[in-house]
Amino acid sequence: MPRKPASTRTTALIVAAAMFMEMLDGTVLSTALPAMARSFHADPLNMSVALTSYLLSLAVFIPASGKVADRLGSRTVFAAAIALFTLGSVLCGLSTGLPFLVAARIIQGIGGAMMVPVGRLVLLRTIPKAELVSAMAWLLVPATIGPVVGPPVGGFIVTYLNWRWIFGMNVPIGLAGIVLVLRYIDEIREPEKRPFDVPGLGLTAVSLSCLTFGLEMGSRGAASLRVTAALLAIGVVTGVLYIRHARLHPDPILDLRLMRIPTFRISVYAGACSRVAAGAMPFLLPLMLQLGFGMSAVASGMITFVSAVGSLLMRVTAQPMLRALGYRRTMIWVGMLATFLFGMTAAFRPDWPRSAIYGLLLLGGYFQSLQFMAYNTIAYADIPRERMSAATSFYTTFQQLFLSLGIATSAAALGAAVAIRGNAGPTLPDFSVGFLVVTVVALGAPLVSLWLAPDAGAELSGRLPQQVQLLRTRRRGTLRKPIIRSGTHLLWAARQVWRRRQA
Repeated sequence: MPRKPASTRTTALIVAAAMFMEMLDGTVLSTALPAMARSFHADPLNMSVALTSYLLSLAVFIPASGKVADRLGSRTVFAAAIALFTLGSVLCGLSTGLPFLVAARIIQGIGGAMMVPVGRLVLLRTIPKAELVSAMAWLLVPATIGPVVGPPVGGFIVTYLNWRWIFGMNVPIGLAGIVLVLRYIDEIREPEKRPFDVPGLGLTAVSLSCLTFGLEMGSRGAASLRVTAALLAIGVVTGVLYIRHARLHPDPILDLRLMRIPTFRISVYAGACSRVAAGAMPFLLPLMLQLGFGMSAVASGMITFVSAVGSLLMRVTAQPMLRALGYRRTMIWVGMLATFLFGMTAAFRPDWPRSAIYGLLLLGGYFQSLQFMAYNTIAYADIPRERMSAATSFYTTFQQLFLSLGIATSAAALGAAVAIRGNAGPTLPDFSVGFLVVTVVALGAPLVSLWLAPDAGAELSGRLPQQVQLLRTRRRGTLRKPIIRSGTHLLWAARQVWRRRQA
């Protein structure tokens, strides 16, 4: 098949199609979990393993994605990953029980582990940094449509058809994605053949899998305290061994030296706190609406999709917002707003006006999405192009790990609340406890962002030189009074934007 040269926008949209398939799958599955639990005769709380098994597979195999793409070629790996994800979807639809579903989700996860990070790597290697925010906005528009249409479509399928059909939607999307990748994506290989870090991959695989499964099993009481503690201990020990190994290996599978770059380090730490909330929301909210409010799957889906609508609206305002506010103030103030709105979800009750629930979810989706746009672009602001592969693997690994931790944390808080109150199943106050516990963790994100330099990401956001210079002159002492200074900068940036438009 002859290959045509692709523009930045075309490449971004092709990568976005893969992300759309992954996001659609995840949001539809969240809506269908109660129905699947009834089909498998399983406890709804135990269905969280269907989500965490996929995230576990991502965490284990994402570290190798950049190295594999460097050796075999990004186009080859990208197309193969889409094919494997599609195969896993077919197997999920054929599942006869929870163990079968978990195995199929692991296969899906292996495909997803290569699909999204390699697609993002292709984009990062082919565009200048000044166009990164714009390209990411194009990348995330179709990917955001998945969460928008996923809950209502999933609710419709579960209510009026059969949950098995939700996995069949991935087949035509996957086949179309393979054709587009082979036709438009360049084959990019690393010219220098570096030794593959097999011991490092083994250590990270054991560490991440033990930590993820230990947290997941402990959160829902699926194993004894001794087994859970053993899994967590093995995960910590092998993690420490990997850190020692990475210091000696010339090209480790996860390069910890990237954490010396301030913008990358702060994005990882702040993003970790926020992604705990992002991972908890698609698990807690559908369960609360269906089990706590007594809604049908389709009615639940018509509410949960509103967050994704807010996220979609953010795409058209991301560039001007980042240009006006800068990365530091966006990550602090927007992070605070997003965390507050997430915490408000704990107060949802059936007698609330539907418009109030819609409004809070819409605003929460908007600000959380803007927060993640800042994280996902500032992380690569100071990364040299030759280290993009290592940075993408590292960043995506920890991104998925903390999404999984969000599910485990919320499930543990929910299970603990049920046990303390002595209920037979989760009630609305129990769900509130889950949301509030996750909110406390998410508050760490804006606090960590206080350490970001005021002029960080100026090239990405497209700020004016005089704005950057003023920020640099004000940099001294910003950590002493960060909140007051950030508020001053917010007003100053708004005034500058208004003056430019008047001129």
